[in-house]
Amino acid sequence: MIPDEMDAWVVTRPGPVSTRPLRRVRVPVPAPGPGEALVRVEACAVCRTDLHLAEGDLPPRRPRTTPGHEVVGRVVAAGPGSGGPAPGTRVGVAWLRSTCGRCRHCARGAENLCPDSTYTGWHADGGYAEYLTVPWDFAYPLPEEVPAEKLAPLLCAGIIGYRALLRSDLPPGGRLGVYGFGASAHLTAQVAVARGASVHVLTRSARARELALELGAASAGDAADAPPEPLDAAILFAPAGELVPVALAALDRGGTLAVAGIHLTDIPVLNYARHLFQERTLRSVTANTRADGRAFLEAAVAHPLRVATTPYPLDAADEALAALAADRVEGAAVLLPGNLL
Repeated sequence: MIPDEMDAWVVTRPGPVSTRPLRRVRVPVPAPGPGEALVRVEACAVCRTDLHLAEGDLPPRRPRTTPGHEVVGRVVAAGPGSGGPAPGTRVGVAWLRSTCGRCRHCARGAENLCPDSTYTGWHADGGYAEYLTVPWDFAYPLPEEVPAEKLAPLLCAGIIGYRALLRSDLPPGGRLGVYGFGASAHLTAQVAVARGASVHVLTRSARARELALELGAASAGDAADAPPEPLDAAILFAPAGELVPVALAALDRGGTLAVAGIHLTDIPVLNYARHLFQERTLRSVTANTRADGRAFLEAAVAHPLRVATTPYPLDAADEALAALAADRVEGAAVLLPGNLL
């Protein structure tokens, strides 16, 4: 039975987490539209993008939005149309919610750059709730045997980290620097290690440095430190623009720095000779394509990753977001309905 109402969290007035921008409310269960499925949430991971939305770094696209775009759930109903997943199917709901499918970016396989793209938990309500809707074409099939808590972080932290790794142009057996070591970085580092890379983690968290070494990193130092060897590639996961020149200076000739976040504080003035000359490259990462998502999820299922999680009940979503803001989360925070804790 699908209830008429559900618990959900909404961003009321964006601001620092100390001002409680996230509020718990009772709202109607959404009705799936044409080509959509209604999904009952099993787990929703907490992403730094949710924090940017709550605090106003990411301008809201609609009032009282429910955040959350790393959702594992079950299809319980379908909207008008045919061809969608059957009721009971386990699916993943990720950040990219829709694209136009017609523009020149979509036509060349770069749907992540579609100017008419929409996003879960930003343009449409997300997974900090008991139910949400998803367009059939943007839902990912998920395996039954993996716990929802361990699957949820793969749907953004994993996928965007995978795209950032591709954008970094890491050569086979290369030397990769990872700046910041949260949900996305700890998954990406494992993928790089499995591919034979030497991974050097730079982060201000002592516990994160310990985790990095446990997961196979060749070294782990403070975010402002120089790695023990020049880097072929680097990924900046921390939303700290002041680390861009630090990471660029650590690159060897021809190296690439990929900035993985959707939000970044201002980048200081760069010195051309020190930071960019000798064909060093600075790249941004913008969302992902569905092809990225499918490729990463297939690889993660075939070669399981160690997914570090900190579970929270759904009714403690504000606490989970505050813990993320204070860097008190190891791995990924994941919201779970009471019956799954």
